[in-house]
Amino acid sequence: MVLAVESLNRLLHCWILLISLIFVVNGQFPTTLEGPFKPVTVPVNYSIIGQVTSLPVDDNPPLSPEIEFQPQQISLSLSSDLSSVWVSWITGEYQIGDDIEPLDPQSVASVVQYGVYKSGRNNLAAGSSFIYSQQYPNEDLNNYTSGIIHRVLVTGLDPDTMYEYQCGDPSIPAMSEVHYFRTMPSPPKDYPSRVAVVGGLGLTYNTSTTISHMAANHPDLALLVGDLSFADLYCKNGTLCDFQNCSFPQSPLQETYQPRWDHWGRFMQILTATVPTMVIEGDHEIEKQADNLTFTAYDYRFAFPSDESGSTLYYSFNAGGIHFVMLGAYVPYDKSSDQYKWLERDLFNVNRSVTPWLVAAWHPPWYSTYKDHYREAECMRVQMEELLYKHGVDIVFNGHVKAYERSNRVYNYTLDPCGPVHITVGSGGNEMNLTLEHADEPGNCPDPSNTPDRFMGGFCGFNFTSGPAAGNFCWNEQPEYSAYRESSFGYGILEVKNQTHALWMWYRNQDRYSVGADGIYIVRQPDRCPS
Repeated sequence: MVLAVESLNRLLHCWILLISLIFVVNGQFPTTLEGPFKPVTVPVNYSIIGQVTSLPVDDNPPLSPEIEFQPQQISLSLSSDLSSVWVSWITGEYQIGDDIEPLDPQSVASVVQYGVYKSGRNNLAAGSSFIYSQQYPNEDLNNYTSGIIHRVLVTGLDPDTMYEYQCGDPSIPAMSEVHYFRTMPSPPKDYPSRVAVVGGLGLTYNTSTTISHMAANHPDLALLVGDLSFADLYCKNGTLCDFQNCSFPQSPLQETYQPRWDHWGRFMQILTATVPTMVIEGDHEIEKQADNLTFTAYDYRFAFPSDESGSTLYYSFNAGGIHFVMLGAYVPYDKSSDQYKWLERDLFNVNRSVTPWLVAAWHPPWYSTYKDHYREAECMRVQMEELLYKHGVDIVFNGHVKAYERSNRVYNYTLDPCGPVHITVGSGGNEMNLTLEHADEPGNCPDPSNTPDRFMGGFCGFNFTSGPAAGNFCWNEQPEYSAYRESSFGYGILEVKNQTHALWMWYRNQDRYSVGADGIYIVRQPDRCPS
């Protein structure tokens, strides 16, 4: 049965690639060389706008393991070495309440049995295990301790090769089902066939549609650009609540219902156990707790190639001929910060003959025209944009805004043939509804005084000094740098074809998984632009 499913998946993958090839031959998609394009706003489809409904996780048996210490929440992520992959999972149940006794991480082994597909799982790799806690100083709130988190680095892998694996403790026995993954191809001429990109997932019926459609498109790699479980929007009784109801007196901290992370991890396993998934933090991952600790769940639940950066909040990695830079908007980013200095070193060391494509991702967009979060990350842009432009970043992915938007090539709010294409993909499912209003519509322009960086401090929301919006904080029409915007749930797929051409497709949940709503070939010009 497993082999039949795998064969069917491969046939579907070939069919998708064939469709893509037909598109190329027919010239269906425009290229950035034909731009800049006239701005397009897709009218709101109000039939998809309604109350966002969470999945009924508490009474859904498939979300829970069948036997004690059976692996759950299995996920893969890339390491800094092409020949290695991280495998992570959790065993045992979380505990929540006042009187809890943490599980012993040493009581269950961390083992991965693996091998080349159809050749047997004759190789073993062992790793480490640990737990984390979310603690509150207020006695009215429930402290949380996770199950045992296991992390194993599987090394010595061949590029562009299908592997099969099981994880768990073979001595109990408590092993997972058999899962499969494909390693990244070798640079510089080979690229992952399909890179899925999405943000703002949550755990709703919209999330379910997004992930099922995404999995049906068979990505080789997934990027999650922040706002993952939205655990911070849930109170101690597990219900969705607003910020006022979740906060507690005389404290800047906010309650966060950590079991939501476990529900989310179990659901996401349909993707993360087979597709290496790289994440970057959003504001909903901050989750401040006792002793001013932040990002605890994010730090512990995911594995990162962060040896060189020294931080899980910003890091870089290669996937075939693509170099990805994942940046942190909620950690210091000014020119004197550790992050900025690391970024300078990282970009300086990029060899474009080995990784021709340079892609950056972080959570809040710099070039969003929606009213929500409008120019919220302006201070980060002021500090970092010139450095990214100087090194020829090709594409930028963001989330945060619960809608989709693609820019023309832009730098410093000016159309520039060498500027990156900025793409916001923040509507993967959410625990709130879609963003509908645009800052350029009458009466929607925010007060600049309400747009400081509320996380890192600083105010950079000044009026434009040149261009059509000179003297104003907002445009009075869709800005020329905004090529396409739409309020729909969905995700995107990046297909790098060669050293100069990559196809970007935006898929809406209301369509079939194979039907794209927005598509464009992003074309590099290394002879003309910085690289």
